[in-house]
Amino acid sequence: MQYGMSIGLILLAGVVVLLLIILISNIKIVPQAHAYVVERLGAYHATWETGLHFKIPFIEKVAKKVSLKEQVIDFPPQPVITKDNVTMQIDTVVYFQITDSKLYTYGVEHPLSAIENLSATTLRNIIGDLELDRTLTSRDFINTKIRTILDEATDAWGIKVNRVELKNILPPKEIQDSMEKQMKAERERRARILEAEGQKQSAILVAEGEKQSTILRADAQKEASIRQAEGQAEAIRDVQGAYADALKLLNAANPSDRVIALKGLETLQKAADGKATKIIIPSEIQGLAGLAVSLKEMITDPKDAE
Repeated sequence: MQYGMSIGLILLAGVVVLLLIILISNIKIVPQAHAYVVERLGAYHATWETGLHFKIPFIEKVAKKVSLKEQVIDFPPQPVITKDNVTMQIDTVVYFQITDSKLYTYGVEHPLSAIENLSATTLRNIIGDLELDRTLTSRDFINTKIRTILDEATDAWGIKVNRVELKNILPPKEIQDSMEKQMKAERERRARILEAEGQKQSAILVAEGEKQSTILRADAQKEASIRQAEGQAEAIRDVQGAYADALKLLNAANPSDRVIALKGLETLQKAADGKATKIIIPSEIQGLAGLAVSLKEMITDPKDAE
């Protein structure tokens, strides 16, 4: 009997341990930025948010664990044809976020694959209406249009498409070579234009410098001429002033006729200056010639007379 009681205690302990294990295993902790979709007897029951939750054993199960973080999908290059029949490879990057865990779980089978296919078909439709040149220069337009279409289509799947980026646009090799040649020619053209503009500016600066130099030289010559003329005028004024002062002094001295005659002889002597061959002397001065000779003899040094 004691042996039977021991077996019963062991079985009871085993059942208790098993129940504890089952209870512990059904305690669920939902981490931050995640959600659990729970089914009860095969049907949707609830969506567990962040925190501690208990699942009824054998009746409820976690159907899907959903991340609410923004996610990024880099799709492989897709072949597309432009309006002018150029085939190119374009790969896209889609940034999306799950906003409704229930719709994401039950809305579509393989939602990421659905987004990839929808993105590829939308991209082909948009590029098909654009020519090559506009395709290469309209990334923002293409990104915005794809994002709008994908966002509307994925609302029913509980997904919000935040943005779409064209990662690479790869035209055919011959198109790339042609574009590189065109870009090289454009760069050379711009270089020639810049060089011509530089030469033009240099010529303008040289001409401006020569013009300024000519103006300065002319101004200097003008200033020199003005100063020379002013000097000559000043000299003439000084001479005339001195002459006027001499006349004033002469008038003030009340000279006799003989003094005036002698001054006239001095003036004639200065006028001749030893260069004139013929001098006409007025008659009133000729009478004084003898007087002048006599005066000269009187002031001669007696030693010279001996």
